[in-house]
Amino acid sequence: MKPALILAGGLGTRLRSVLGDLPKPMADVAGKPFLWWLLKQLENQGLRDAYLSVGYRHEQVRAGMGDTFGEMRLHYIVEEEPLGTGGAILKAVAEIPGDDVLVFNGDTLAVVDLAAFVADAEATRADVALAVANVSDATRYGTVEIDDARRICAFIEKGRNGPGLINAGVYHLRKAALADRPGLPQRFSFEQDFLGRFIDEIHLSAYPGVSDFIDIGVPDDYRAAQTRVPALIAGR
Repeated sequence: MKPALILAGGLGTRLRSVLGDLPKPMADVAGKPFLWWLLKQLENQGLRDAYLSVGYRHEQVRAGMGDTFGEMRLHYIVEEEPLGTGGAILKAVAEIPGDDVLVFNGDTLAVVDLAAFVADAEATRADVALAVANVSDATRYGTVEIDDARRICAFIEKGRNGPGLINAGVYHLRKAALADRPGLPQRFSFEQDFLGRFIDEIHLSAYPGVSDFIDIGVPDDYRAAQTRVPALIAGR
């Protein structure tokens, strides 16, 4: 299995009333850090190396998670200053071996068969494959539009009512597609400044194999995560 990169440097601003100064990936979910549940899902599916991109209170993340998680080795890549999702990924891929990497948001959990996801990404020869979830109400999310070949042709800003495909925060990234892209600043958004900006120049493929999805980024969903996340992991 490919190495994993987890974006675990978030400030958790929208959860500050609940978490205080705790880093968002360390938010307590049913007695364990949310990051614990995400790593457990990856370990269950055979991943053996996880790289954690950390920033805010990174010492607390490392102290809480250590250097191993079951069968997995944990590696830490520290942002000395906020780099945005794109800057964090660009910094990290320089330190991760191999040509490809699986990238995960540190505040979402998507239930997806990673072996099937990787096989599909390789079959389509995508520069970036994106796992997408079909939700009944996409109002608080940006949505993804795809063509008949599952190639991503547009990203739509949040606010559209009704059902839709949303970014589930899981990517299969061909490292060279990002690392060899000229003109990127040190700090940038992976979603807007890379995927959105270069949508006509890179091959973006959608993988609609997400069977469930939760984002702990707002208090209501964080409260729901206390029961939903353990149920999702136990069901794997």
